[in-house]
Amino acid sequence: MGLAISQILLGTGFLLILIGLWGMLRHHNILRIIIGFSLIDTGMHIVLVATGYVTGGTAPIIDDALSASEAVTRAVDPIPAALVVTAIVIGFSVTAIMLAFAIRLHAARKTLSINALTESKW
Repeated sequence: MGLAISQILLGTGFLLILIGLWGMLRHHNILRIIIGFSLIDTGMHIVLVATGYVTGGTAPIIDDALSASEAVTRAVDPIPAALVVTAIVIGFSVTAIMLAFAIRLHAARKTLSINALTESKW
């Protein structure tokens, strides 16, 4: 047959996490680092959704169509999806704060390169 959808989602999510990590470590521009963070965030969302996915599954509503004994193998877990919805809002807020800091840094230093921000005040 082929790969299951959950395996494709897991692979895609981990690939996005690796690309984002590579982007954060490789680039010196703050905006590219923020994009790398967003890729990691999106990859984690996909991995979380893939953990709750059941191929050929159904909604976790126990009634005549789905008995309690079948629910263990056929019901899709709704908790990861609920956590991902919350994580999307939090990730969006953190990205907005990072972009606001980037704007402030550019206004103060006239550059977005982290190489210009190496002096420490400690």
